[in-house]
Amino acid sequence: MPQRILVIHGPNLNLLGKREPEIYGHQTLDDINRSLQAIAEEHGITLDVFQSNHEGDIVDFIGGNMGSADGIVINPAAYTHTSVAIRDALTMTGLPVIEVHLSNVYQREVFRHHSYISPIATGIIAGLGVHSYTLALEGLLRIIRDV
Repeated sequence: MPQRILVIHGPNLNLLGKREPEIYGHQTLDDINRSLQAIAEEHGITLDVFQSNHEGDIVDFIGGNMGSADGIVINPAAYTHTSVAIRDALTMTGLPVIEVHLSNVYQREVFRHHSYISPIATGIIAGLGVHSYTLALEGLLRIIRDV
């Protein structure tokens, strides 16, 4: 059975390419997803990609996939700094979680320096633009395949 990875994009990531390109770049969420899908195909894994601007939908997606995935790549976006609910849902899965951020949150406003997700994440990749996602997926594959 092929391994299955959840890729979760939080609020406003559907606006990539239009929203503050000087911070987030010019690539769209579809560009990122295509790049991740190419890696998945190369490694023979299944990706289940989800984006929502709504915290409860993200929590429902995580809970609804418990027991059917091998790991999670998540960019919680603004919910990084506010959502105990997403943190709890991720914790309940017992899966390895890689937290992703396109920008270096520590070069930005002070309120972005705190993450509810980081303490429970297996790894964190930030500040490398769209490459943050590809590195997160490749890193997660190494973790779940124990290479």
